[in-house]
Amino acid sequence: MNVLVIGANGQVGRNIVKELAETNHKATAMVRKEEQIDQLKELGATNVVLGDLEKDFSDAFEGIDAVIFAAGSGPKTGADKTLTIDLWGSVKAAQYAQEKGVKRFVQLGSVGSDNPDAGGEAMKPYLVAKRTADDLLKTTNLDYTIVRPGALSDEEKSGKIEVSLDGFSSLEGRSIPRADVAHVLVDVLDRNNTYHKVFEVLQGDQPASDQLNSL
Repeated sequence: MNVLVIGANGQVGRNIVKELAETNHKATAMVRKEEQIDQLKELGATNVVLGDLEKDFSDAFEGIDAVIFAAGSGPKTGADKTLTIDLWGSVKAAQYAQEKGVKRFVQLGSVGSDNPDAGGEAMKPYLVAKRTADDLLKTTNLDYTIVRPGALSDEEKSGKIEVSLDGFSSLEGRSIPRADVAHVLVDVLDRNNTYHKVFEVLQGDQPASDQLNSL
């Protein structure tokens, strides 16, 4: 499949591009700036397209078979960018996918978005945006999978995770490498058992394939 990676220049997005390069899929990386094009090609992107989530980026969907939405406004922006990128960017991506006949859509969410009120005032706008984006994606006719990782780390990929459909009872002291999150987002592309499912993921002690098979 030709997979459009939205948010390809982000920390998780770059790992997604590298993961896709190791599969039989092709990565079409969407970036905002021309100076990012060569960098993404070096990471393994077959194609790189320019697109801005705050504008019309429907052209990026030409010739695409699946989408991984991994974009985020980042911790240094305000609630306004969280709304236009994390929420509205996701809504538009799902809309363009439906218009272009792209059925497979994998979205990067976040633990805590099941109950944004419990996440503290600083995190609330982000969690509300993520929860709303997830809820709206679920109303579409897309074959979606929503992956909600816990705290992200820069450790190397372990290949071992733990997943939960019901949400983890405790997140204290737990995290997951960004590289493992990227692996999960790519791995679920071909897994029909993850269609129309939302699950949380943390680093664990079981092989990722075993945990994803259990969903």
